[in-house]
Amino acid sequence: MTWNAEFTDHFDRCADSMRFTAFLLCGNWHEAEDVVQAAFLKLYLAGPKLARRDGLGAYLRQIVVRTFLAERRKVRWRREKLTDDLPEVPDGHAFSEERLVVWQALSGVPAKQRAVLVLRYWNDLSVEETAQALGCSTGNVKSQASRGLAALRRKLGPEFGELRMEV
Repeated sequence: MTWNAEFTDHFDRCADSMRFTAFLLCGNWHEAEDVVQAAFLKLYLAGPKLARRDGLGAYLRQIVVRTFLAERRKVRWRREKLTDDLPEVPDGHAFSEERLVVWQALSGVPAKQRAVLVLRYWNDLSVEETAQALGCSTGNVKSQASRGLAALRRKLGPEFGELRMEV
């Protein structure tokens, strides 16, 4: 199979899940689309040079997260502004009000902590897989997850109820 055909097949299988992961990281669909587009471009350009292609999904997730974090570092002056409006939901997707409230609160968590929370609890990656995707130690993942959950709990407030996520 040629790289173009393999890339197209991989894109068809992974685009939606990568967009949603990027949405959870970015907090809005427009920025998520930009991150995913940049990630797929990086994957496409790197593809012919890859010795093994059996882990493209994990590699693409790593590119998405690192692209998101790089954008956050590059544009420090641009900070997210929290509003009372709930995040945009694409057509055809119905989500519970509780989930939307958590997503809104997640957008106020610092970028690295948010990346850890999304990878660990949304993408269900292990501590080791999360560390590999972020290029950091497992201890860093554990501390970022702990701090991120604490920040998320503060944003949600005591009236929201107890978050039941294990670090």
